[in-house]
Amino acid sequence: MRSASAADTGWRRLGAWLRVRGLTAGLVAALVGLQFPLWGRDGGWLEVRAHARAIEAQQALNLRLQTRNAGLLAELGDLKQGRDAVEERARNELGMIAPDEWFVRVVAAQSVQARVKNE
Repeated sequence: MRSASAADTGWRRLGAWLRVRGLTAGLVAALVGLQFPLWGRDGGWLEVRAHARAIEAQQALNLRLQTRNAGLLAELGDLKQGRDAVEERARNELGMIAPDEWFVRVVAAQSVQARVKNE
């Protein structure tokens, strides 16, 4: 059987151990408690990164659309200013031929052979 002083020493050791571990556990809990809003809540780091990626994608789309719009504006200016652009589009898209012109179509020999084989 242990003496009273030995039992008292055991309780002191247990108390000291709990104080050290309790302090460590308390500090860890405080650290986690302070970090949680930074990572997990609304406006946290993860949400900020997701919004940053969405902004980058939107900026890339905007740049692509601005380039397309600039091309369309240039084409619109050509159509408003001269007849040449209208005539060019009619020739390319509608196959327009002026009354005093001849139409000659040159077909590559490879495409003719491919059509003959497919038929």
